[in-house]
Amino acid sequence: MWYEILPGLGVMTVCLILPGIVTAQVHKFTNGGKEKRVARMPWQWYLVERDRRVSGTGQHFNSKGLENIK
Repeated sequence: MWYEILPGLGVMTVCLILPGIVTAQVHKFTNGGKEKRVARMPWQWYLVERDRRVSGTGQHFNSKGLENIK
C-alpha cells in the first residue's frame, strides 16, 4: 500500500534536515554563543571587517571565555 513508504520517507527527511541543524549549532557553540556571521552584501562584509579591526583581537567577536584567558 501507499503508506508503506512513510517510514522510509521519514528517515530520509530526518537525514536531510539533521546536518543543517547540527552545523548551525556547532557554529553557535564555537562562536561564543552567537550565530555565524554571514556577509551577503559588500556592506555587511565591510561591517565584519570593521568589527575585526576594532576588537583588537583580530576576531569579529569577543567571547567572554576568551577574555578571561588573557
